[in-house]
Amino acid sequence: MRSLVICFLGIFLFGCETTEPEIQEAPQIFTHFEPNYEHQEQLAKTPDDAEPKTTHTTPQAAKKVIVKKRPPKTTDLWVHIANNLHFTIYQNRALNKRIDWYLKQPNYLRTVSKRAAPYLYHIVKKIEQKQLPMELALLPFVESDFRPTIASSQQAVGVWQLVGATAHHFGVKSDQWYDGRQDVLASTDAALDYLSYLHKRFDGNWLHALAAYNSGEGRVKRAIEKNKKRGKSTDYWSLKLPKETADYVPKLLALSYLVKHPQKGINRPKLSNKPITTQMNVGQQFDFSVIAKLSGVGSKQLHSLNQGYLKNQSSPNGPHTLLLPIGQEALLKSQFFKSNFAGEYIVKQNDTLYGIARRFSMSVSALKQLNDKQTNLIGVGEKLLVGQPKTLPKSLIVDYKISPYLEPQEVVIPTIEIDYEVKQGDTLWSISQLYDVPHSDLAKWNKLSASSVLKPGKQLVLFIPQAEQPKSAPIKKDLLLDLQKTLNQPW
Repeated sequence: MRSLVICFLGIFLFGCETTEPEIQEAPQIFTHFEPNYEHQEQLAKTPDDAEPKTTHTTPQAAKKVIVKKRPPKTTDLWVHIANNLHFTIYQNRALNKRIDWYLKQPNYLRTVSKRAAPYLYHIVKKIEQKQLPMELALLPFVESDFRPTIASSQQAVGVWQLVGATAHHFGVKSDQWYDGRQDVLASTDAALDYLSYLHKRFDGNWLHALAAYNSGEGRVKRAIEKNKKRGKSTDYWSLKLPKETADYVPKLLALSYLVKHPQKGINRPKLSNKPITTQMNVGQQFDFSVIAKLSGVGSKQLHSLNQGYLKNQSSPNGPHTLLLPIGQEALLKSQFFKSNFAGEYIVKQNDTLYGIARRFSMSVSALKQLNDKQTNLIGVGEKLLVGQPKTLPKSLIVDYKISPYLEPQEVVIPTIEIDYEVKQGDTLWSISQLYDVPHSDLAKWNKLSASSVLKPGKQLVLFIPQAEQPKSAPIKKDLLLDLQKTLNQPW
């Protein structure tokens, strides 16, 4: 009877400690994540706690898994993210320091969320499909403030800050035409695969995995082995790691806590819990200016959404996938597209084969045949081909002898030098957009790195083409009108 009582108390205590994430007094952290909303606790000693408390349970209680109910559906993506954050966070000095940092910048999340908006829904869905912790959706905020083209001093690039070797290992393509590290969705696939690998390598400890993502697998392994030899705890908080890595995990946990509890003082943004962009597989090499004409999306916006492409053309060898605003689907709906290009459609909640076929002017049988489907069953997130590509040589490529995008060496454009005084909130990117000059050139002119932080009052020099004024769009001859009528004629 006594053993049964002990067992019951052990199970009861275990269940009580899997409550909603709140900051607790004990400096410990919930580091283990089980998919499908199932969690088990691992206690970790921290340097701030001289005598950490421990929990003793019977073998039966240790195997007990607490099943959490799936959070209710919501129309706000940030509420959805908050409802699915499951790391239990305990108070310590490093965490409080990062929380204070965020609270001094209450509009931080809203500002960065604007940059993340075209991609965040897709990132959340990828995390859910892989059954990973929702906390990972916040990692690009910690890594790069969600800047697709930012590069670190260690040559880590993109919102996920991937170095070349890691990106290549996990299937990200990079060449003179395209850098997949700057492609937000392509780099997301690689980063999540890498994090999944690290999670397995560190025996299911997410804090070790996150530390390794920041500073390298070998460095964290050596720190763990060093503590083992000295008889010390090997939890994340006890490891001797570089300062950047020591601050890295608390920064993510602090942001996670504040997203979960915006009433603590951070302005949590609002974002519709549905995609506002869609991926399209063009199926062949394309020119941005041509796609802009066909789709009704401006070239500037296309490049902004697809910053993995380094030129005005895609590579002959691919990839040929574009992210487009869902609100501007002229290209998807046009007969020109339906006749000539491969398209991909991602199945959404309540979709049916009949509805998808009707949307793209296809028969259900043709849609099933194109996707090699034997039944009418489809799953949310499944990719369906909705068009077959035809080979149209040069149909999407502008002859650069007549292109408005002239080779730089062919034309010498006179410029004037102007001075610009940095104002509060200015960045190299915002100034480059204001004066319509390349971001990289602005940094080069002022001997700065692409990620340099500007201080108000700093003087910058810019070289502006004499014929153009700030904020004014260049006048270009409309060479692409009636493009469909001229496809059969030589360029």
